[in-house]
Formats: sequence, structure tokens, C-alpha cells
Amino acid sequence: MSKRTEIKTVLTDFDSRIGQEITVMGWVRAFRSNRFIALNDGTSMNNLQVVVDFEQLDEQLLKQVHFHACIKVTGQLVASQGAGQDVELLAAKLEILGGANPEEYPMQPKAQSMEFLREKAHFRMRTNTFSAVFRIRHGIAYAVHKYFNDNGYFYLHTPIITGSDAEGAGEMFHVTTLDPANPPRTEDGAVDYSQDFFEKPTNLTVSGQLQAEIGALALGKVYTFGPTFRAENSNTSRHLAEFWMIEPEVAFYDIFDNMDLAEDFCKYLINHILEHYPAELEFLDSRIQKLEQNMPKEQRRAMGLIETLRFVVDNDFERITYTEAVNILRSSKPYKKGKFEYEVEWGKDLQAEHERFLVEKKFKKPVIVRDYPAEIKAFYMRMNEEQEQIPGRTVAAMDVLFPGIGEVIGGSQREERLDVLKARMADMNVPEEELWWYLELRKFGGCPHAGFGLGFERMVQFITGMGNIRDVIAFPRTPGNAEF
Repeated sequence: MSKRTEIKTVLTDFDSRIGQEITVMGWVRAFRSNRFIALNDGTSMNNLQVVVDFEQLDEQLLKQVHFHACIKVTGQLVASQGAGQDVELLAAKLEILGGANPEEYPMQPKAQSMEFLREKAHFRMRTNTFSAVFRIRHGIAYAVHKYFNDNGYFYLHTPIITGSDAEGAGEMFHVTTLDPANPPRTEDGAVDYSQDFFEKPTNLTVSGQLQAEIGALALGKVYTFGPTFRAENSNTSRHLAEFWMIEPEVAFYDIFDNMDLAEDFCKYLINHILEHYPAELEFLDSRIQKLEQNMPKEQRRAMGLIETLRFVVDNDFERITYTEAVNILRSSKPYKKGKFEYEVEWGKDLQAEHERFLVEKKFKKPVIVRDYPAEIKAFYMRMNEEQEQIPGRTVAAMDVLFPGIGEVIGGSQREERLDVLKARMADMNVPEEELWWYLELRKFGGCPHAGFGLGFERMVQFITGMGNIRDVIAFPRTPGNAEF
């Protein structure tokens, strides 16, 4: 095909191109008065205005210029005489690359519900909202790699198929080549996995953490960034069955180093988007304000999207212990008035409503909660030394809580003491034979180390302000939905 000029380049570097003949290609966002085409090729939030002379171009050709039709235009770039744009393209040649019959095409040039657009995920990226979201998603992913690379971390690819359950939750997708209707059986009637492909039970990974610990105890600083899977039957705005996780793991780190890393990392990602994607953020900020116009005041955001992002990067995260969090919640007005749906009690995990109270009402900024009860946390988290103020055993675990979405990071200092780790595994019924290699990391050349997992989609959701996590991943996988 003839060489095209990207629309982003045209709009940002037009001075040297005015008067030149250029070729652009893209999708029609609007066609007004049979004269003005708003053209977008995905490289920018902004459209290029194409001006057509209907007397000079074939009438039947122009009749095919419909919403989201794909066209190729060659013409002269000139300074615009109208308001709203610096330049416009005077069309000399126009070609339909792909038509879009409005009688059949399901998308329309009007506001459409998020639910409808999820059903049309193969088209929704063409909308202003989703093109902005997915450009920002790309920007955050790039910033993840840049941050860790610039800080001396090594990118580790951990397996997607694994024989271990890092979280001990059991909510996993099993992987097998055995006939599900008639699998081979052992003498006692159990499925004989020795005849399976891997000769043992396997599943899709819920975390790359355990393997990342192998890397950290050799390379010092590593990170993973890949897909993870949870077979949790949860239909909420915060959960996916397939999502991406970022998991740094660092040798010679304790829980406080871990908290510092988490805060610095989050601020870096947000600052990167504030600097490099202002047009997308401004569009999404305006979108939220329009959506909230008719909402009751108590349901509206306290700050706009961009204002919220700047507030996060300009302020230190609040740091409290789990015990302090429980005391704050039990002393709060919502608790005393019975407004919380879930009980607040030492030893029980904090629910989303509790996390959001701490972040949005009490401190009005991100909060890091640490030192959780051992009984509600994973076996690999380091047992804290005796602490007079804490009833019961606690571990050096942390959660980073953000406004609107609650937990965005979960992490801990890992248990490096072999005897303590074995005792914890026994308490939680984690078989030593399944994680023999994990124990050997402590037996030979072990050291204090720590790390965390950041749910990538939750961070994208926070930065874009989208209300549902299904709208920040191209093809969401949820209970009952594996379309596209």
C-alpha cells in the first residue's frame, strides 16, 4: 500500500507538513454535512478533519462513508479556517478500504451502555472511551518494565502451568489431557494422574511468586509480569478469572523495604501516565463528570480523576497496622450505627467496605495496612516476633489500599527460617513433598527477602477511573463468559 502518515504525527508536527500532499488511513468517527469527515487511526485521542468537495468526488463513493467505515484519503494538508483544529486535509482522492453498512453494523454514533459494549468487544476499542483506556493500559505496561529495568531488576518468565498453589486457596483451573468422562483410575478409585501429560495434577498459575523467589535468591532483584488465573465464581466489578499480575521479589528486603518499594512503584506508574497521556486522562475525567451529573452528591467522587491521581502522587501513603485498622473501624460512626455489612473483628479479614472507609473517609489517601493475623494469611509469610500490643500471632504481610477499588497490592516479607516455615506448612496442611524445592531455598543459602503482587487491571482501573474491571482488559474472562 502507499505510504501513510499517522494522524498523531500530522496533529503534533504539522508545521513542516502544511502545503504537502499526504495520505492518511483510518476509521470514520463522523461525517457532517456531506463535507467534513472526522477520521481516527487509533494513534491519538484526537481526530483529523478531512474536508471533501462532494462535487469533485463520486457521489456513490461518498454514500459509503459511514460511521466506522475504514477509508484512505490523499490530499493537501492546510491550516484550518474553522475553530477546533489547527489543520485539515483537503481530500483529492478517497478510497473505501472497508465499508460499514449502518443497517447492519451494531455500533452507532451515540452513547451506548458498557454492558452492550462488552457484548461487542470486537468493536468497542473503536470508541473514544475504550481507545483511551487501552492506550493508557499500554502506557502503564511500558512504565512497569521501564521502572524495573531502570532500577536493576531482571524480568523473569514464570510458568503458566504449575503443580503448586501459591495461595493455598484451591480455586484453580485444572490442566489435564485425560478423558474427563472416563479418566484412568487407581486401585482405590482415584484419578490416576500418573498417566496424565505431566504425570501429576497441574493447574493454571494463581501467582508467579514462588518461582520468583528462586530468581531473587540468585539474581537479587527480579519481577514477573504475566497472566494469572482464579477459578473463583465471583461476578463483581473488581474480579476477573484471568488477569495480569506484576510481582517483584527482592533479596535482603524486609516488610518496610517492601512498603517503600510498593509506594514508589505506584507513584511512578501514575506519574508516567500523567506526563505522557494527558489527552486521554482529560477525556476520561470529563466522561466521569458527565456520568456523575445526575447522581446524588454522596455517590459522586470527592475529586476529579486527574485531581485524584495528582493527590496520590503528591502525598505519602498512610501506614497502619491491622490492629490499628480494626480499632479505627470499631470506633467509626458506620460501625457504631450498624452500617457495615460485614463484622469488624480482630482475626477476620478486612472487607472492601472496610478498606474503602479507611482510604476514602478516614485518611482520604492510599493506606498500607501491615501485620495481619497469621491464620488468615498464606503459609509463606514471615511470622512476626512477639508484640505486646497484638493479641495473637501476626505475619509481616501488607496490603496497599486505593480509593474506589480497595486492595491493589498484596505482599509480605517471606519466611526465611526453615523450622518456622515447616511448622507453618504443617499448621496449614501444605504437604512438604509438593514444595521440597521451596524448602531447599531456605536450607541452602537462604536470606531475608520480600515481595508483592500488584493486580495490573486494578491499577489500570484506578488510573482510568473506569467503574468495572471488565472494561480495562480487552477480552474479559468471567464466570460464564469466554467470548472472543
